[in-house]
Amino acid sequence: MKRYFKNVTDTIQHAVASMDVAVFEQLLNECEQALKSGHKIIVSGLGKNVPVCDKFVGTMNSLGLEACFMNTNTAVHGDLGMVKAGDLVIILTKSGETVESVYLTKLLKRRNVDLWLLSFNSDSVLTHEIPKHLILDLEHEGDAWNIVPNNSTTVNLIVLQGLALNLAERMDVTLEQFKENHPGGAIGEKLRKE
Repeated sequence: MKRYFKNVTDTIQHAVASMDVAVFEQLLNECEQALKSGHKIIVSGLGKNVPVCDKFVGTMNSLGLEACFMNTNTAVHGDLGMVKAGDLVIILTKSGETVESVYLTKLLKRRNVDLWLLSFNSDSVLTHEIPKHLILDLEHEGDAWNIVPNNSTTVNLIVLQGLALNLAERMDVTLEQFKENHPGGAIGEKLRKE
């Protein structure tokens, strides 16, 4: 059992360490610029990346930063309406080959958006379609077959949460602003006492 957790933490640490910091900084800068220009950050994914995207959006909303989730499947059934000129869109796909993500990318390229890819495959259809991409090196998913979306979704979560918290710092989000957005639960109670 301990070996499993050691392998997982080592794999995640390797993947995060493989991140090109200059590329992440560029993504951070462009997200900051989009928000300061009155636009929003949109994350789009499928399957097990859906709750990862939801968590990112929840964090951004609690910080008062404009973000929303667009399911890659339902985008083509009307959800594309949330995408406005000037928005920054991040597509999450492990392989960079998912048919739905490729199709959505073609549609988004017709719009005036800042398009980014978060993936684990440096030579895919989408790395060629989307010049701005943050590619991480994932050695293994952590399951017996190296196929269950386990470590990849955890790494995506870490990267997106890092993006949200760095944006909060860049946008000078105060504890008072966070307090206004999070009045409930144990966090709300703690902030009221402080």
